[in-house]
Amino acid sequence: MKILFIGGSGNISRAASDLALERGFDLWVLNRGRRTPPAGAKTLVADVSDTAAVRAALDGHTWDVVVQWIAFAPQDIERDLELFRGRAKQYIFISSASAYQKPVTDYLITESTPLANPFWEYSRLKIGCEEVLQRALRVEGFPGVIIRPSLTYGDDQVALLLNSWNQSWTLIDRMRRGLPVVIPGDGTSLWTVTHNTDFAQGLVGLFGQSQAIGHAFHITSDEVLTWNDIFLQTAEAAGAAPPKFVHIASDFIAACIPALQGTLLGDKVVSMVFDNSKIKRFVPSFHARTNYAAGIRRTIAWFERDPGRRQIDEACNARSDRLIAVYERALNEAKKAFSA
Repeated sequence: MKILFIGGSGNISRAASDLALERGFDLWVLNRGRRTPPAGAKTLVADVSDTAAVRAALDGHTWDVVVQWIAFAPQDIERDLELFRGRAKQYIFISSASAYQKPVTDYLITESTPLANPFWEYSRLKIGCEEVLQRALRVEGFPGVIIRPSLTYGDDQVALLLNSWNQSWTLIDRMRRGLPVVIPGDGTSLWTVTHNTDFAQGLVGLFGQSQAIGHAFHITSDEVLTWNDIFLQTAEAAGAAPPKFVHIASDFIAACIPALQGTLLGDKVVSMVFDNSKIKRFVPSFHARTNYAAGIRRTIAWFERDPGRRQIDEACNARSDRLIAVYERALNEAKKAFSA
């Protein structure tokens, strides 16, 4: 099969690229040429926002599968419809499980859970993308498939709440130094963290399946942990003592740091338990094999192999310290007020 990844150098897509190549697919990657493609993949160089350049790069090609990793707004899908009509037998859009209804009205998330997120524009735009793709299926039979990953990590990502995204060793360093860490709420929200190699098994298993066209799938681990458990398992993997947790209400955090409203109130502080029976029906071989305790040990080992990888985001550290200080002052004031 001839596969095109639009994007393909991110945390999730790298594992999918590796698995596609391992299975012998003819993998092509469309990007701006600034990153080295996976060994064995072919490259088409164009800026995806430059429609004319992309059309020129695609000239003469047709695809069994196109995977769109970097569409974040409805106009991105509209553009792809123009580019891939008649060129792709299957078009897979990577959406987001954050699009599912917030707050949830049923604890178990299935693909039929409503899509509605008043807290996060990112999620609303992903919903808009899905609506464009579904309309194209109804009107013209465009062969779209929707994938909704939840929090997915790999060897180079410590996927903890309030951590630095690009310098994610930051919270590991903080734990090892015995500094307190902030956990929104009381830390008992149920959450699912998925290793990218497990996600790849489900995604690549859908390649070429005509019966998947028109369907949406989430692909996640079946392991469900509290955020307290996730932080404790991370500290243990890092060889740190159990950290001092500072539990702060999510709306308090969002009031202090408005930029975090979406990722907190619109996603990670809401209990999310996923029913993966649908992807297992379509891809019977799919099974999430890497539990979080094993996966985070792999991640810690990757960082440990090269000191240059262990970058610290001092602004993130300062933000945590300031948030804790503000919270503790407010807590002491509250105690004084209510003890009077």
